[in-house]
Amino acid sequence: MKKDIALKTILVISVLGLLFSGYLSYAELIKGTCTIGGCSYVLGFPACVYGFVMYLIVLIISILGLRKKS
Repeated sequence: MKKDIALKTILVISVLGLLFSGYLSYAELIKGTCTIGGCSYVLGFPACVYGFVMYLIVLIISILGLRKKS
């Protein structure tokens, strides 16, 4: 697999992950309801917030990788 295709695939997956974890984070932090059942907390924040941050970092790294290539 070429690096270009791999980075684009990672970019798409990270966008989908951002949308999903962003929705869960919004529902938990703003609405105060957990949409998938019992939400787990880590250091005072819902676990979905950490997922959102992780996917955001992956998105930024994949964009930087694609920009460096061109």
